[in-house]
Amino acid sequence: MSFIVELLPAFADNYIFLVSDRDLGLAMVVDPGDGEVVVRALKARDLHLSLILNTHHHTDHTGGNDLLQREYGAPVIGPAKEKSRIAGMSRAVGHGDIVTFSTLRGEVLATGGHTAGHISYYFPQLKALFCGDVLFSLGCGKLFEGTPAEMWESLKLLRALPDDTQVYAAHEYSEANAKFALAIDKGNEALKARAAEITALRKAGKPTIPALLGNEKICNPFLRADSTELRNSLIKGGIGAADADAAALFGLMRSAKDRFGGQKL
Repeated sequence: MSFIVELLPAFADNYIFLVSDRDLGLAMVVDPGDGEVVVRALKARDLHLSLILNTHHHTDHTGGNDLLQREYGAPVIGPAKEKSRIAGMSRAVGHGDIVTFSTLRGEVLATGGHTAGHISYYFPQLKALFCGDVLFSLGCGKLFEGTPAEMWESLKLLRALPDDTQVYAAHEYSEANAKFALAIDKGNEALKARAAEITALRKAGKPTIPALLGNEKICNPFLRADSTELRNSLIKGGIGAADADAAALFGLMRSAKDRFGGQKL
């Protein structure tokens, strides 16, 4: 049985993810901020929507739930800690729970920090991680409702997944993230190569998502807050101190990124 994962662009820079079992004519969707985008895609592919997954409550990830439920009767699965903030949730899940679609089994990971109850979904059979707004290519989400320590623990959890995991981040922020990453980690040759790849993809009008987790582990500064090399680079750049722990260093980087500009999340 073969599965296809597709990116559906929405709004200015969102990605909605459509996972389909073409043999059965079924689909699930992750973070459908715009229901009409999803309906058009389903009709064009002659698919029936059987499941909706939400990573967190923000409207650009949940705004299409109502339309899709009316059109297809698909259940909505989302974070238990945000049940009161996502209308129409059929099943509330937390860390360690399993979600199923066709023959796929997805693991729910608690990844709070961007929002209090943010979750991610990892599907080993697809080698796919749907991480909402926690992890981006060369970046991470803004701390709207969590602390640096909470977000750092979430990122470490995702970092522990296999290197061949495909990271399906929900926004096209890679180019802006690369500029900040290069500014604070100037000696990282792997980062320079990834930044060049991102530039080429965007010039060609192509997405930079999914990103390979193994590459993110060596290129993304927000996954490397416990790296001695990055710490030394940050100290030289006036960010951090020699005695700061990894969570504190992560928080300083995130604050610096906020001041650096270039993205909303």
